[in-house]
Amino acid sequence: QVQLAESGGGLVQAGGSLRLSCAASGNTFSLDTMGWYRLAPGKQRELVAIINSGGSTNYADSVKGRFTISRENAENTVYLQMNSLLPEDTAVYYCKVVLSYGSRRSFYWGQGTQVTVSS
Repeated sequence: QVQLAESGGGLVQAGGSLRLSCAASGNTFSLDTMGWYRLAPGKQRELVAIINSGGSTNYADSVKGRFTISRENAENTVYLQMNSLLPEDTAVYYCKVVLSYGSRRSFYWGQGTQVTVSS
């Protein structure tokens, strides 16, 4: 089992920045891909950014050039640096991790952290 602790959300004005953190603990020996999703009112859950164990990244088109995902493998922590924030970025942001071991693949979700961007 894996536990995820998210932090870093808050209230900012448009153009501001936030840095989200997600620390994994527990049975993390097979920790693989880590990423961030967001859920805004009236919208479906959206993939924001992912990073694999080798450091390769992918981003949603809407955040390219503004958000940066990174990880510290020794600490089992993934970060999301969010710059030039827009009101459209307002959502609950959820950390997701994937554990892979042979044919087994497990998913774990964080509790979510609120990001609110005012105009």
